[in-house]
Amino acid sequence: MLGVCYYPEHWPESIWQQDAEQMKELGLQYVRIGEFCWSRIEPEDGQFDFAWLDKSIEILAAQGLKVIFGTPTATPPKWLIDKYDDILPVDVNTGLTRGFGSRRHYDYSSENYLREALRISEVLVKRYGKHEAVVGWQTDNELSCHDTTLSASPAALKAFQTWCEQRYKTIEALNKAWGNVFWSMEYNNFQQIEVPFMAVTETNPAHRLAYQRFSSDQVIRFHRLTIELIREHAPGKFITHNFIPMDDTDVDNFALAKGLDFVSFDNYPLGRSDLFFSGDDRHKIAKYQRTGHPDYSSYFFDQVRGLSMGDFWIMEQQPGPVNWAQNNPRPENGMVRLWSLVAFAHGAECVCYFRWRQIPYAQEQMHAGVLRNDSSKARAWFEAQEVFEDLKQLDLSSPALPENRVAILTDADGRWVSRIEQQGVAYDFEKVEFAYYSALRQLGLNVDFVSQESDFSQYDLIIAPCLPVISDEFIFACKNSSAKWIFGPRSGSKTLDFNLPENLAPGKLQTLIPAKVLSVETTHKDLQEVMHYAGKEYTSWGWREELDAGLSQITATYQNGSPAILQHQNINYIACLVSDEFLMDYFESLCSELSIPTVRTPEDIRLARRGQYTFAFNYGNKATELDNVADKEFVIGSGSVPAYGLSVWIN
Repeated sequence: MLGVCYYPEHWPESIWQQDAEQMKELGLQYVRIGEFCWSRIEPEDGQFDFAWLDKSIEILAAQGLKVIFGTPTATPPKWLIDKYDDILPVDVNTGLTRGFGSRRHYDYSSENYLREALRISEVLVKRYGKHEAVVGWQTDNELSCHDTTLSASPAALKAFQTWCEQRYKTIEALNKAWGNVFWSMEYNNFQQIEVPFMAVTETNPAHRLAYQRFSSDQVIRFHRLTIELIREHAPGKFITHNFIPMDDTDVDNFALAKGLDFVSFDNYPLGRSDLFFSGDDRHKIAKYQRTGHPDYSSYFFDQVRGLSMGDFWIMEQQPGPVNWAQNNPRPENGMVRLWSLVAFAHGAECVCYFRWRQIPYAQEQMHAGVLRNDSSKARAWFEAQEVFEDLKQLDLSSPALPENRVAILTDADGRWVSRIEQQGVAYDFEKVEFAYYSALRQLGLNVDFVSQESDFSQYDLIIAPCLPVISDEFIFACKNSSAKWIFGPRSGSKTLDFNLPENLAPGKLQTLIPAKVLSVETTHKDLQEVMHYAGKEYTSWGWREELDAGLSQITATYQNGSPAILQHQNINYIACLVSDEFLMDYFESLCSELSIPTVRTPEDIRLARRGQYTFAFNYGNKATELDNVADKEFVIGSGSVPAYGLSVWIN
């Protein structure tokens, strides 16, 4: 299924009919509206204008288009800000109020805003919740985008103090848990607690982690109440939310997704790749500046599928150049089609393009649409047409949740801990996790993302690139799992309150693998050293742990002969950052032991399997011949995958 994001309030009423007819002509089925139109719905406090909205919905419905309504709470109007100035968040870096004039200008701890957000949502859901054309609801828009999870406002501070009191019960318990005796940081009561920002030097990491967890809980509370309200007044209609990349939200995304019918994702391969591969990693996308890195979008598709526990949607798909990255190239011809099919191959049920028409004014005027601002058809129109025809050739009706045998275990605490205490600039949680993921994808493997609370029974190989805080329940699950486990450096290195474990790292993992981390060093990324594994030399860099192997088997060593990787029964521990070449060889060896088939794909080719189909995607500028497919029945393409194109065959 295909859809589009549409803003009738941006365009003369005289062209709405033509827009709806063209959407139908293009083969679109869904239209998302409403998520930014609060000031048009309620131009003044308590005064509503629904006439234009009623008409736009009826025009879309008359063409058989199904409407997804976004609650407009991402953009509170000026009159509301003037009425309740505590709605605006306070920047945690400067202490300055973040003002009106863009979007997402609200504080999750503002009780005034929570009440008003639920009020406008209730007004809209009561009016359109049972409308036949409105088939589903999107909560808010890109929760926590633009660094809006954290706020240093008085409201946030007061709520945090209450959160701390509920969690720790006594101030003595909090002082002990945080180690506040250090630097005379002890509090006498909960009302003395400050926000952990804007101090002379670094603030207490336990304090920062607590504030991160509190802030995540505030976002989750806001979201949960919105979901509950929609459920009450829109029975039988689906509810989703359009997540942005997981590294941007600063929220426990597994918790945030609870209560939704499915999760949606906003996919911007070029804009996001440009931001992700900055600095020392720039070379990794030099040849992919107009395609996006071959593993980047799928990295998030697979995460979103894990959050959704099955089918997911792409609520916004980049159709051309965007306006918000450091650099904004145009996609190569064919890439909008390819990105769309990559999403379907990884479990998408619907892909919606953002946006229908390029807007000629305001902040996003340089963001492309399916149509140009003069209503002429942009390249994305024709590629969306191709996708529509492609989908006719494929039967994707079966559930997308595959029986994959390989999973990556990801974790909000891991992300927060490694940001709060980076220890060395070479260490970056997302890039470490991405490197593990990319190695698996280059071996032709489908990959699931799971959490510590997941059911691990279907997996044979589970990889945790960074898991510093580990629960007792997780240790119990590992002990009862027959899977082969790989833990990356830093795993088990912190207690729940960000202290070093008394028995040394890897802390609770010592019940699974008899080893200790004696010390940690971090070095510049360019200062690489040799690591020996299976008779070959690789490089380690950036983060290295000195190990006491105990009774564990040493499977790889540093240049000086000391242990770098350990194994005990089905548990493996990697004590350093390692080269991409090592990860591929290591994972390939483990998969061979487990009889998990792998295939090393050409550099620009990626494979994905959904149901009865295998998809091959070419991110390169030359056609690539595939091996061992001569006897396959091709549904799309052939054994020669064209540049910026794809082939699909029956397994």
